[in-house]
Amino acid sequence: MTTGMNSMAAVAFLALTVAGTLLASAQPAPTMPTPSPPAAATNNSRLEKAYVALQALKRAITDDPKKLTKNWCGPDVCNYFGVYCAAAPDDSCQRTVAGVDLNHGDLAGTLPEELGLLSDLAVFHLNSNRFSGTLPQSLRSLHLLHEIDVSNNQLSGPFPSQLLCLPNVQYVDIRFNNFCGEVPAAIFEKKIDALFINNNHFEFTLPESFTNSTASVIVLANLPRLGGCLPSSIGDMAGTLNELILLNSGISSCIPPEIGKLDKLTVLDLSFNSIAGTLPDTIGNMRALEQLDLAHNQLAGEIPETICELPHLKNFTYSYNFFCGEPHRCLEVPRIDDRQNCFAGRPDQRPGEECISFLHRPKVHCDAQGCIAPPSPPPPPPPVYAHPPPAY
Repeated sequence: MTTGMNSMAAVAFLALTVAGTLLASAQPAPTMPTPSPPAAATNNSRLEKAYVALQALKRAITDDPKKLTKNWCGPDVCNYFGVYCAAAPDDSCQRTVAGVDLNHGDLAGTLPEELGLLSDLAVFHLNSNRFSGTLPQSLRSLHLLHEIDVSNNQLSGPFPSQLLCLPNVQYVDIRFNNFCGEVPAAIFEKKIDALFINNNHFEFTLPESFTNSTASVIVLANLPRLGGCLPSSIGDMAGTLNELILLNSGISSCIPPEIGKLDKLTVLDLSFNSIAGTLPDTIGNMRALEQLDLAHNQLAGEIPETICELPHLKNFTYSYNFFCGEPHRCLEVPRIDDRQNCFAGRPDQRPGEECISFLHRPKVHCDAQGCIAPPSPPPPPPPVYAHPPPAY
């Protein structure tokens, strides 16, 4: 899995590897070596279409300060900078464009519909540029696409639903853009490995399908209009989930005990939300956990010692809560932050009156969906009679 490759050689290797994998699954291996045909588009309809697509992209680029597309001239698209070719998945005698990588190019412009002509594309990397507008609808025809990374651009519009039509996509990175509106629940049903949609303007509630995701990495950070709760079904993600980052996502919830089933999770970040209640001691079952960040919430009670005894825990941040009990074992974690809690004898804690006031609040209860339940209404007052009740 490539999670942000900066090396051109690494991208070329990935494109060739993915294309080779798809080729192997599409047809039997040839019985004798086949010589590589010339890379030029002559008598090759795939490269002819790629030429049309890439020339359309070049025309749509309004600023190319690093001159990345300077050599994008003529039909020999396999020699274009940032373009990688491989044997076609269904015809090993033909070359096709398998990867495009223009990461960190500072390119400005828009993305044309002609990109849908790159029908054999496996890797599409355009991160850290200045592309604006929307993702072209024609991307839905890129059925071999394995990775799409358009992060850190100026793209806008609704969630690109064309991504739902890509049967082979494994890596989706659209973070740090200006996408807005609802995120379709179906994205969590797709069999993908990594999903980064953070730092956009999405406005939605964490759907029930969230826990159906098979992704190993899910980042929904800095989406303050997200909202929702952590359901008890979160334990269903145990088979694949390695990193879950929900910081600053408007979550208002308790932490369900079932979270302890996530025994492959290495990173859990729930900071800067409205998470309340106590920490379940089942977190002590998350034996792979290395980083746990719970800062800036409304958690209270004691820190379970079993959490601080986790064998791989290197960073435990629980500052800016209302915890009142801290086992000495927690102070032995390589890096902790326990500021602004209610720990007696520890530096930089909340004022005593603030802690007392918090302790007098009604106890937090969560419903079966993990959402904070409203406090029970007070009992009705006794009836008031205008006249004494009659005696019998």
